[in-house]
Amino acid sequence: MARRLDYSARYPLHTTKELYAAMSTREYWEDRCAELSKYSPGNEIVSLEVGDSGIEVVLNHILPREMLPEIAQAVMRKDMIITRKESWGPFDENESVGKFSAAIPAGPGSLGGAIRLFPTETGCTMRFSSEAKVFIPMVGPRLEQLMLVNLVDLFRGEAEQTVKWLEEQNPTR
Repeated sequence: MARRLDYSARYPLHTTKELYAAMSTREYWEDRCAELSKYSPGNEIVSLEVGDSGIEVVLNHILPREMLPEIAQAVMRKDMIITRKESWGPFDENESVGKFSAAIPAGPGSLGGAIRLFPTETGCTMRFSSEAKVFIPMVGPRLEQLMLVNLVDLFRGEAEQTVKWLEEQNPTR
């Protein structure tokens, strides 16, 4: 049985147009990968495509096995390489919708979901609706919950870095 979790990242004083424009640049993703190196030492942009149909980005996050929780080390015998894909449709006036997925080679489950970027009275919000599924009896539910908790931490860190990046590009003060 899959577990689901919603998370909203808020970007006060910045518009959806500013955030979408940021996600359209390689500099934004490079900066985000560099910041994420605090949590996982190996992060890289595999590809970034921006066009009329939207944005497609593929990232690799490498987590050394010894950094994984014990329950995950029991399943993973070597470093964990997470391939993350994010795709966004075209920017439509004030909002955009997208999806994300994370895959681990020979991984025992799936992680993904939908994303919606929309305006608010004070700026904009990016809402993630995530689903984790692990196909291992007995430990599956615990791993699913662990994945979602770690995902929220990741989204929170990315949102903090994004606010910082937006402020550097488009100061509000």
